[in-house]
Amino acid sequence: MTPKTIIEKEICALSASLAPISSQATAWAEKTVFLKWGVLSRGRFHCLDCCHSWKPDISKPECQNYTKCSTCRGKLKIQPYNKTNFREIEYSAVLDTAGSYQVVRIVCSHKQMKKNFLPTYFHKEVMQHWISPTGDVRSLSMSCNVFSQAYDQWKYYSPLEIRPKDFQQSPKYRIAPYRVYPKLKVVSPLKRNGFKTSFHGIAPQILFTALLRDSLAETLLKASQHSMLSYYLLSNGQHIRQNWQAVKTCLKNSYTISDYRIWEDYIELLRWFKKDIGNPLFVCPDNLSEAHDRLVDRKTAIQRKKYLVRMRSEIAEAQNIYAEEKKDFFGLSFSEKNLSVSVIENVQDFMHEGDSLRHCVFANGYYKKKNSLILSAKVDSQSVETIELSLRNMEIIQCRGFRNSASKYHRRILDLMERNMNQIKERMKKSRIS
Repeated sequence: MTPKTIIEKEICALSASLAPISSQATAWAEKTVFLKWGVLSRGRFHCLDCCHSWKPDISKPECQNYTKCSTCRGKLKIQPYNKTNFREIEYSAVLDTAGSYQVVRIVCSHKQMKKNFLPTYFHKEVMQHWISPTGDVRSLSMSCNVFSQAYDQWKYYSPLEIRPKDFQQSPKYRIAPYRVYPKLKVVSPLKRNGFKTSFHGIAPQILFTALLRDSLAETLLKASQHSMLSYYLLSNGQHIRQNWQAVKTCLKNSYTISDYRIWEDYIELLRWFKKDIGNPLFVCPDNLSEAHDRLVDRKTAIQRKKYLVRMRSEIAEAQNIYAEEKKDFFGLSFSEKNLSVSVIENVQDFMHEGDSLRHCVFANGYYKKKNSLILSAKVDSQSVETIELSLRNMEIIQCRGFRNSASKYHRRILDLMERNMNQIKERMKKSRIS
């Protein structure tokens, strides 16, 4: 894209004046952003970092996933396949300043490995995010192969070009680097607004933009509410704004929220019971999980005792709405051995799911969420966890078992969901077409 406005021309001129990524930064990336790999071939372990090979000691049980190289002392992750060549791709970031702008420079690094050879590396700066003192951001990036299934299939021969403002909606913009080069160059407004050195698992361009133009993000960072800040910036920040009175109560009382999603549901229950969400006795429980479960039990008991007939009519009415909104996903299920995951198709099943797992999937009306898909994970036909999937970004929002804790099948459930995410995406495409 050719720069047209004064700001675009200024950014392109400043970008041309930046020094190339230093050899110190690329050497740091080679040591820190990649895993150390090993491979078991023909009865011998081979370190893909230092070329050392050795026979496993029969008397010592070797770990199936990791082993240790006796030469470079590296902890090696074992490649599951005996291939000739191995490649790993990771992103890192270098923070720079130019004029009044904070610049986040995204570097894509390739590590090429081969048994009995030292690894080779390739580094290329693929994006630059230019953030003004007011929090406005414009990006430069390389072109991508539009015919690839990967959104970051870069054309490394293409130049960095200015991108339109809506580039912030692109998944490429939200790429979070695995590591940030520790020699930070940061503009003073960011330091004033609470940034020190840690990013708390948030991509630098997203964190910096929020700190410069959003007072809520600044307040959460300065109050050390890092999990809430991450949720606010990476998930649905609208809920934080809706619960800001309760959040301020937590901040005034130095209360750290251990699990914001549970706390968010808990605040909704307090509202249902018409409790004062400005009172720290309610908003800041000593044991959040127990307080949440207690209100869920109370609400469910009240609903069943006083409004059983009304509840049945509401379920029938809600079923029609729910079926119309989620009908394209009905019948979707996948299984592995005794584990199965399927879309919940009936509102009545939401109540059974909430009863058996003692959580609020029914009490808080999760079947009313238009942008979420609720699935039930079962082992031997018994519910073990309930999964909420965002239909906006196809990410698992939460996966909770009995009393909102993770079951022993949690990892298997997440793996099964990830392997079958394409099926949900296909249903999503059909839903949009229809």
